[in-house]
Amino acid sequence: MKTKSAYLLLVFVSAFILSCKDKIEDVYTVNAPVYLSYNDLRAPLKVAGGQEIIQPGKIYFKDNYIFVNEYQKGIHVIDNSNPESPEIIKFIEIPGNVDMAVKDSILYADSYVDLVAIDISDIDNIREVSRVVDAFPYMVPACGDALVETVDPAKGVVTSWKVTEKKVNVENTGLIYRPYPDYDYMKFYNAVSGGAIDVASNGNGAGTGGSMARFTLYDDYLYTVDNYMLRLFNISDAAAPAEANEVYVGWNIETIFPYDNKLFMGSTTGMYVYSLAVPSNPEYVSTFWHATGCDPVVVQDNLAYVTLRAGNLCGNNLSQLDVIDISNIAEPKLLKEYEMEEPYGLGIDGNMLFVCDGDAGLKVYNASDPMIINERMIAQYPDINAWDVIPLGGTLLMIGTDGLYQYDYSDPENITELSVIPIEHLIHQ
Repeated sequence: MKTKSAYLLLVFVSAFILSCKDKIEDVYTVNAPVYLSYNDLRAPLKVAGGQEIIQPGKIYFKDNYIFVNEYQKGIHVIDNSNPESPEIIKFIEIPGNVDMAVKDSILYADSYVDLVAIDISDIDNIREVSRVVDAFPYMVPACGDALVETVDPAKGVVTSWKVTEKKVNVENTGLIYRPYPDYDYMKFYNAVSGGAIDVASNGNGAGTGGSMARFTLYDDYLYTVDNYMLRLFNISDAAAPAEANEVYVGWNIETIFPYDNKLFMGSTTGMYVYSLAVPSNPEYVSTFWHATGCDPVVVQDNLAYVTLRAGNLCGNNLSQLDVIDISNIAEPKLLKEYEMEEPYGLGIDGNMLFVCDGDAGLKVYNASDPMIINERMIAQYPDINAWDVIPLGGTLLMIGTDGLYQYDYSDPENITELSVIPIEHLIHQ
């Protein structure tokens, strides 16, 4: 009997100790996710009057309107019928918006995980006409090196993090160390179908955007890229985009540029070329490998121009402009490389090459001879931290840290500033 009692006592004490151990707690500083519910994400879009631009991302041009992304907030609509006096007239609130493209009178915009189609035929009656739910991967914002709470996608999309103190069981914290990719695409500098594009080659009714591209249009398709996947949406019915195809294209894809029935995609390690002979089924053609660096690309005739930027998430300490011979598209070859300081977006129009070189400002070159571009600088604007450009056949749109600028470059020897819309704050990380 004593033996049995001692055994029962031992079992009881062991269970008590284990129970106490389970309740040992400690306090951690953590990043707790802040959610936007799916109901709120998919609520009817709100359209307000013109508002000050605070933190712009992408720029896009269509039918005398400039569209400027307010990073993850929505899109400003600017009446540019007079480039010397542009006017911000509307703001479309789109949660999580980063990218955009326009075909005919339909504006396509990402909204976190969704693709939204917006009718802009009547600027005074802008309205959502359709939405592709869960069109894009679920991603979360960057949160630094701190511990984070486990994210529950069922609760909605994560818009930000709240630093908080949390008391948790030391044996099972429920915390993770930086497990998620960044939704912050600005780290990879994306925009919409860049450079000087022949609108007809991009599909009737399409607009033109900057060089930091993840959205672009061709034929009856909207093409979008994330870090590794090319996603196609059929827009033959412009107001009702539908998921059509997806193609794995590589890793760390940053930008997309359509030219001559092809897609040129920039990644941190190279330029990928895909044929659009069958627009619904892009096919791999070739790759040009380059040193690691953030990489927008624009194309004209038999030449591709690529800027590589060092630092941050971009890779090594190399900052340069590469000129690539694509006359044999199956075997792109490096023609020349030029040292730069901190290059971002770029554009090409005829013989004029525009390079946004960060703190070194906007640089304009005569690129008629690709072997001596650095010897033929036409102009430099060093007082502007330049980020991206859109050449429009004589008028240049440029976004910089302190404004949206327009220049008349119809006379290359006498480039003149047309207007500036001041910007209070621009972050490009």
